[in-house]
Amino acid sequence: MSELVLSEYQDTWPLQFLQVAEQLRTTVPVPDAALEHIRSTSVPGLCAKPVLDVLPGGRSLAEVEAAVPALGAAGFVYRPEYEVAVPDRRYFVRPEGQTARVHLHAVVLGGLLWRQHLHFRDALREGPLLREQYAKLKRGLAIAHAADKAAYTEAKAPFIRQVLASNPGRATGALRSAA
Repeated sequence: MSELVLSEYQDTWPLQFLQVAEQLRTTVPVPDAALEHIRSTSVPGLCAKPVLDVLPGGRSLAEVEAAVPALGAAGFVYRPEYEVAVPDRRYFVRPEGQTARVHLHAVVLGGLLWRQHLHFRDALREGPLLREQYAKLKRGLAIAHAADKAAYTEAKAPFIRQVLASNPGRATGALRSAA
């Protein structure tokens, strides 16, 4: 397993997201409003693993599944084994190339996972203190779990649940992540 590495925020990440979004829009029929940049690379000033996380939303998971061949042609590898842990998400990975490594977390547009991802991202963007607390936690966990990315991800879960619970009107339930 590769070592877990956190990078300081890179100004290129939003531009790389725009490249990925443009590629997705030209190769896969996805409505403009249904692509969001999520997780740490989407939060200015926040340290992150150098992975662009993109949230495509479809009207249904069947619609997402219909796009699997087009996503494959665009270099995204479908990883159905993660559906055991997160059955309401279709997960795809594209290795580093023109952009950082890319993870697609395809979900139902407006569904619970969609709302949770956006709520967590927006809370970090809007709250400098919250963002700094999360960065401190991530740095400590990256040292403690340098050889175990799954343990690093799991150890962040209580913080994420706390943020999601802070405004139940925007997102309810626990954000699940197996990637």
